[in-house]
Amino acid sequence: MATLRDFLEACDALGTLRIIVTSSAAVLEARNKIQKLFYAELPKGKYANMHTEELEFHLNMDKIKQVKFETGEAKRGNFTTYAVRFIDDQEAIALSAFLQWGKPGEYQPGQVEAWQNLRDQYGESWEPEPVGEL
Repeated sequence: MATLRDFLEACDALGTLRIIVTSSAAVLEARNKIQKLFYAELPKGKYANMHTEELEFHLNMDKIKQVKFETGEAKRGNFTTYAVRFIDDQEAIALSAFLQWGKPGEYQPGQVEAWQNLRDQYGESWEPEPVGEL
């Protein structure tokens, strides 16, 4: 069984993503690839981190208990969306990562196939093994 670290490393194949975090009062969306991750163990948990010019990303991997693959219908336009949802220990969506399109419905070559390959490998919903030593 794979760890969340293994899965996050595999997300590089997904290309550009729309990374979304929602709180009770705000929504933050950023377009970026998940790549060049580095890891740190802090008192609060084991973190996956990424620093780019546009984005700093910190994910407490110990809090993520489930990962789900979901398809949906775009809110604007008539096309399918592809998402990876990271579910926390309170069964709430901690993070969403949608395949990012150029023009509505036009994904990068191979991007949908990479998402489907990860879903086939991990299943539509899976629970990561504990990360262990970083």
